[in-house]
Amino acid sequence: MAHGDITHVDIPVADNDRAGQFYSTLFGWQIAEYPGYEGYPMWQAPNQISGGGLAPRSEGFTQPRSYVEVDSIEKTLELATQHGARIVMDRQPISETSWWAIFEDPDGNVIGLYEGTTDTSETRD
Repeated sequence: MAHGDITHVDIPVADNDRAGQFYSTLFGWQIAEYPGYEGYPMWQAPNQISGGGLAPRSEGFTQPRSYVEVDSIEKTLELATQHGARIVMDRQPISETSWWAIFEDPDGNVIGLYEGTTDTSETRD
């Protein structure tokens, strides 16, 4: 994926099993947990491009959130704040080779940022 592509969509859920069954039945999504990401089942659409995760619902996370891939989270957050955004969560590691952050745009939309590569080549048994 390139800078600016939507790379991932997280859907807040209260029950992973129920949500996984619902979305796989409704849309044909393949849903699996990967080693190192237990408790965070990831979904893959039939097009093998679109995907995301079923993330724990929380007080600050009640609506689906899109993540945009960027070359540099720091530079993107700096530019976003210069143009009226508010940082919700600074750059945090996902793995040794990937990071994420969250900001709120001037209209109150919450957007995630993703930088790096995340290896999920091994599926669970």
